[in-house]
Amino acid sequence: MSSAIEQLANSVSFSSFGKAEDLKKRIWFTLAALVIYRLGTYVPLPGINPLIIAEFTRTNAGGILGILDMFSGGAIGRMTIFSLNIMPYISASIIVQLLTSISPHLEALKKEGEMGRRKLNQYTRYGTVLLACLQAYGISVGLEKIVGHSGGAVLDPGLFFKLTTVVTLTGGTLFIMWLGEQITSRGIGNGISIIIYAGIVANLPQAVFNTFELGRQGALSALVIIGVLAMIAVVIGYIVFMEKAQRKIPIQYPKRQMTANMPAVSQNTHLPLKLNSAGVIPPIFASSLLLLPATIVGFSSPTPDSWLAHIARFFSHGHPVYIMLFVALIVFFAFFYTALMFNPNETAENLRKMGTYIPGIRPGQQTAEYLDYVLTRLTTVGALYLASICILPELILSKVSLPFYFGGTSLLIVVSVTIDTIGQIQSHLVAHQYEGLIKKAKLKGKL
Repeated sequence: MSSAIEQLANSVSFSSFGKAEDLKKRIWFTLAALVIYRLGTYVPLPGINPLIIAEFTRTNAGGILGILDMFSGGAIGRMTIFSLNIMPYISASIIVQLLTSISPHLEALKKEGEMGRRKLNQYTRYGTVLLACLQAYGISVGLEKIVGHSGGAVLDPGLFFKLTTVVTLTGGTLFIMWLGEQITSRGIGNGISIIIYAGIVANLPQAVFNTFELGRQGALSALVIIGVLAMIAVVIGYIVFMEKAQRKIPIQYPKRQMTANMPAVSQNTHLPLKLNSAGVIPPIFASSLLLLPATIVGFSSPTPDSWLAHIARFFSHGHPVYIMLFVALIVFFAFFYTALMFNPNETAENLRKMGTYIPGIRPGQQTAEYLDYVLTRLTTVGALYLASICILPELILSKVSLPFYFGGTSLLIVVSVTIDTIGQIQSHLVAHQYEGLIKKAKLKGKL
């Protein structure tokens, strides 16, 4: 049965796309949702001076504001109602997943199936509201302290401005969260990933134009631009190869006798373990933590010889201290998030309950130890892969001063989400063709 489905998947072509009406509706819904999201990134917060905000963002583009602005599609640079973007929801999701491995109550909910999953999602939403309110309040306080050449960033600072900012930014985050869930259920791809993807891709044309403009002005040589384009092509191919890499652990079902005249047969399948189970979370969190000191220093405006300025230089792009800490944090978050996503003991118990086993490995504890052994080595390779993807472009781009959009983290997100979305489109096409074959078989049976 599985081999037949694989053959059908291999025979799928996008020429059958026109016949898949449900898939077309899902794609159109996704595009409409992204248009709404992009429109919201241009609606400014009430009571601010956009010119002062833009001036401050350009000054602090090398800190965490630069990365957050990239993920939000420029919403932070314009200080719009979607400035917080989806980051509070991602942080709340990771916190709930972490608490699931600590709290027996949450762990029991996780094992309850659909009802438990809904309860955990509800806790995640509550956490999103709390984090969004705290971050929005911090932004409102920070905005009141920003002063540019033509005055303050806030037109009328005070309690009313803080209240409206908290309500507006929190509401924007909740709307994006709801929009992402709608894309996941009624559109194509993972809604949260698609929104982050849209934020990065939206500014790519401007980044490409600025790069070629620098070349036209003589700030960048043609050889450097060609070298960067070649590097991007190689990095994309490397990401595609590593993201699709899997370790297939063979799994065998016990022998079953179908009829009295047929001998007992056993069914073989496999348990796929991805090389990079953590996805894009480790680089995002590592870069955010490392750029936080530079952002704090930018807000405090220290003198060039102060100790804060020296700390900021240590955490600047291309500095050896920054690179070593970046690699260490990527490796840590890769193991940390993989441990949250995959539990060898739980998987081994599920295999035992289904009556399946890994050939040569005893069910139960020995299976869990074997899965942990394999997963640890896969995660080690995956963490080194993530570190190489983020560090090598970092070293090169720091020498030529190109924007974040050409960095390893942004390329990793764009390529990973593209692979996942194309895979889901192919799955819908396979399901459509499979339904067509079933209908034809039923018609033939009636005739």
